[in-house]
Amino acid sequence: MIEFILNDKKVATPLPNGSLLLDFIRENQHLTGTKIGCREGDCGACTVLVGEVKNGQMSYQQIPSCLTPIGNVEGRHVVTIEGLNMDELSPAQQHFVDEASTQCGFCTPGFVVSLSQYCLSQDAPDTDKAIESISGNICRCTGYKPIERAADKLTQSLAGKSTTQTVDWLVQNNFLPTYFKDIPNRLARLAPKEKTNFGQQIIGGGTDLYVQKHEELVTQDFDFVINHKELKFIKVANNTCTIGAGITVTDLLESKDFSGLFPDLAKHLKLVSSAMIRNVSTLAGNFVNASPIGDMTAFFLALNAQITLAKDHQKRIIFLKHFYKGYKDLDKGEGEIITEIIFNIPFGKFNFEKVSKRTHLDIASVNSAASIKIKNGIIQEAHISAGGIGPIPTYLSDTCNFLNNKELSPTTIIEANNILQKEISPISDVRGSVEYKRLLLRQLFFAHFIELYPETISLSNLILQS
Repeated sequence: MIEFILNDKKVATPLPNGSLLLDFIRENQHLTGTKIGCREGDCGACTVLVGEVKNGQMSYQQIPSCLTPIGNVEGRHVVTIEGLNMDELSPAQQHFVDEASTQCGFCTPGFVVSLSQYCLSQDAPDTDKAIESISGNICRCTGYKPIERAADKLTQSLAGKSTTQTVDWLVQNNFLPTYFKDIPNRLARLAPKEKTNFGQQIIGGGTDLYVQKHEELVTQDFDFVINHKELKFIKVANNTCTIGAGITVTDLLESKDFSGLFPDLAKHLKLVSSAMIRNVSTLAGNFVNASPIGDMTAFFLALNAQITLAKDHQKRIIFLKHFYKGYKDLDKGEGEIITEIIFNIPFGKFNFEKVSKRTHLDIASVNSAASIKIKNGIIQEAHISAGGIGPIPTYLSDTCNFLNNKELSPTTIIEANNILQKEISPISDVRGSVEYKRLLLRQLFFAHFIELYPETISLSNLILQS
């Protein structure tokens, strides 16, 4: 029996824990404000909030209920648009009315839920952050400008918000219903979850798995990474960074230890899907999903990362670049799971690049990451990855080997690109032709050096010497 709090009510269900939260909300609880849109986590119409106690306070994130198994919300607080309603409209709702931010209205609940999460965050009010909070919500009617105006007005209305007693302040100022104040006590009274183990198939965020295998998964019971606290850690010590496999992209963004290693981390990771997908997608899930264009796979390949695979009490460590043997073919035995990711520090300057049809909230046509260490003008160490140019996420071994111990110069980079072009084997598909992908990767490869070493490398001298 799975228990959690849904809005102001404790609910329990005997449904398989692989059942989707969206279907439970609409079909079992008859709360139809949460809409069925794309069922792929792209449109935001199904957005809900999930909250749990962290460091003594409630912490809420917006998630796509269309891809979230109910096992991932067990023991937590789930909030739909109905759970935000009061006798009068909240400021998030009222500003949508005042700014004519809705037309057909289908997407509006998702926008209001996401903006309510922005209100609940402990960050100081900021319009850019308000707009970032709705990065996973799509509207086909308004052109977004009225929605942006509503987000700006909402930010102004949050002036004076407490960043320590946030829920209390929001309740007192009629941003939230009063029941929110007692949620921590009510969560504490829920029946403790049974200890799960790795005997069952284990699932991370499920953000791609439920797109691929929806009908198969919703009838089954699983183990979930979210229930294994031992897989949720980030540790930087002894010239090594070790990350638990259950860490999400948002966890990386919020970690001071991790972000301290990457000055441009926010810029890089905000190219990875939307806020709500980043909130639930795990690193191990991204790796095991084995998409040739997985953003986080490309990111960690360029760090020359290793992964720990475990089964029962047996462990082995391999390089991530050796994990992929062929399309969706992994060096992973039956029952093995990834438990941690490890890379050495310092690792040189780092950059991540991605090209997609939309700048944000889209799958890459081609992506690439690079970590490059230079000393006295000589490339001491280069690790470069690429996605979308072959059947597997690719570590560009030949290109890296060529670059090592070479002078950092336009000539070296142009010669390295010639090696790179021989190393890749793209195919034409819906994201571009072979020629287009080759051109994209060349541009991203150049971009790494232009971004990291602008005093030595410029686009003009690369183009002139090409």
